[in-house]
Amino acid sequence: GDVVLNWGPWRIAMTLPVFVLALGLTIAACVLVWNLISALLRAPGRIRNHHRARRHQRGRHAITHGLLAIGHGDLTAARQHADAAKRLAGDDPLTLLLHAQAAQLGGDRDGAQRAFRAMAERHDTRLLGLRGLFIEAQRADDAYAAVMIADEALKLAPNATWASHAVLGFRCAQGDWNGALAILDSNYTAGMIDKPTYRRQRGVLLTARAIALETENRDLARASAMEAVKLAPTLIPAAVLAAKFESEAHQVRRAMKIIEAAWTAGPHPDLADAYAHVRLGDSARQRLTRIENLAARTRDHIEGALAIARAAIDAAEFGRARAALAPFTDDPTQRVAMLMAELERTEHGDAGKSREWTLRAVRARHDPAWTADGYVSDHWRPISPVTGRLDAFQWQTPVASLPSERNSVIESSEFADAVLAPPTRAAIPEGLAEPPREVARQSQLDVIAPTPQDNVPPRPAETAVSDPAVDTPVQEAVDKPVDRPVDNPVEKT
Repeated sequence: GDVVLNWGPWRIAMTLPVFVLALGLTIAACVLVWNLISALLRAPGRIRNHHRARRHQRGRHAITHGLLAIGHGDLTAARQHADAAKRLAGDDPLTLLLHAQAAQLGGDRDGAQRAFRAMAERHDTRLLGLRGLFIEAQRADDAYAAVMIADEALKLAPNATWASHAVLGFRCAQGDWNGALAILDSNYTAGMIDKPTYRRQRGVLLTARAIALETENRDLARASAMEAVKLAPTLIPAAVLAAKFESEAHQVRRAMKIIEAAWTAGPHPDLADAYAHVRLGDSARQRLTRIENLAARTRDHIEGALAIARAAIDAAEFGRARAALAPFTDDPTQRVAMLMAELERTEHGDAGKSREWTLRAVRARHDPAWTADGYVSDHWRPISPVTGRLDAFQWQTPVASLPSERNSVIESSEFADAVLAPPTRAAIPEGLAEPPREVARQSQLDVIAPTPQDNVPPRPAETAVSDPAVDTPVQEAVDKPVDRPVDNPVEKT
């Protein structure tokens, strides 16, 4: 059929196919015009977005290459990229991080602190900014500021390991054992440490609290020590203190079991001493018998031999003391040499051999000591004074005292030859058949008791051995090491 359109004076008549074609062309033209108008309207926004995306891409490129330059140690390139990133992507949090690290690389602490403060004021980078401020406070040796920052970070993120470690170390350094225990419980609840680590560290903190309260609150100290030895049976200070409390309560058998369990895991002189005096009022021979039973649990261990020798000397059983020390006299440690010196002086009154063993003690190998991060202490501590690490002290030979090619120990045969051998012919002046007796005697005394010109390194003394028959003082030997930090253990080794 036909299609007729009437609009006022206008009248259009067409066939149906023509009408459909005209209608389609009209619709297509309208769509085209609308798209053109929309494109013109959206053009400024698209241009702005494209420019912004390009700037962002260039900023990210600058950040990436700036971080790579920091990794390479190129300070100049790092600063150039940091300035470019600030100009192109100033709102990006990585820009602040790049500026902070570039300032740290260049030693600009003020600039680094400003960058980290800006990060700490942002919600998305607050924890990272606090972490940076904490590191800067540590570098400035501002312990209180570092702890305050770590405490703030711990409130913001209870599972922040670095903040928890810092606050825990500060609580331990201040002797706030209850606060340290609360932080440790929080770490365990948050899943930051596993159960065996939690039990061990809680035992360490309880032991430290028991030691601190031993003279002030004995009830709480006893409860802490008993709980500590249950959590960490091999912790030597906990076993010694718990055994002491049990012994005072006349629970001798329990005290002996506590010490035996710790001794089997790791022999220690404090355990031997506590085991010897576990029953008050025993004679020296009874203590010797008890120590022999304890040493039999770890045969051929030097700590057992030393404990037997100590108890045997106290009981005047010198033959048993010599038999215990015999396997270790060829290459003695300081404690072995000092016990041999005491044996010679007490049993035979032989001042010469006593001085010989005393000198060997000065130059002998060191005995194990409480060490942590290169720091040597004469007593156990719950944390390392170097790093603040909990349960860092171990009973072992200090690294600086380990034998190397640059130090040597005087052997007994060489020492005897040096002392007893007559002077060589080269040492006798011409015209003399033999050296004067005063010269020979003085040469022997120089070997036995060297003068300060011999450059014998001084050692801090635990016990001093001297002989009134000789005017030259004998250097004091070390029985137990004292607190001293080791600057560079690897270099000393």
